[in-house]
Amino acid sequence: MSLEAHIGELRDKHRSLEAEIEDELAHPSSDDLRIAELKRQKLRIKDEIARLEAELAAA
Repeated sequence: MSLEAHIGELRDKHRSLEAEIEDELAHPSSDDLRIAELKRQKLRIKDEIARLEAELAAA
């Protein structure tokens, strides 16, 4: 898989996690621990995207 395709998949996952977070927050009985875990996953993906974009720019 090309680096660009991998970055695209990570962006899709990032958007998906954002939608999941918004959905959780919309419920009055939202699970704070689940929301925190989703936010951590989203941040890890964002960091990975930034790292891969920097690697791609350096190439």
